[in-house]
Amino acid sequence: MRFLYVLGLCLLFSGCYEKDRNCADFKTGSFEFEAVVGIEVFKTTLVRNDSIEIDYFQGKTDTSSIRWVNNCEYILQKLNPKNQAEKKAILIKILTTSENEYTFEFSEVGSTNTSKGVARRVHEK
Repeated sequence: MRFLYVLGLCLLFSGCYEKDRNCADFKTGSFEFEAVVGIEVFKTTLVRNDSIEIDYFQGKTDTSSIRWVNNCEYILQKLNPKNQAEKKAILIKILTTSENEYTFEFSEVGSTNTSKGVARRVHEK
């Protein structure tokens, strides 16, 4: 019986543990990321400051404004959308961070369909 009590306490305390997220470390910089959308993997390079993000994808450049909701969530809005789909804002949520990368979830604002990706900091030489 005592074993079950100790096991229950261990599960209780380990379930409450949440790893620190240092999202502010990733508000600015150059990053590369891979994101899986459906069954496709997309690779993108981006440069972000506090209010603008420039994406480099398949030889094309796109610029989006950034509106930070909190330290770990922001909304991207393309500055020059070329069609209706590009006019939709994207919500980015940073889920976990480590020294040089973060895991994030993204979706169109208002949508419940999410995708995940991992971004790695690019060190300029």
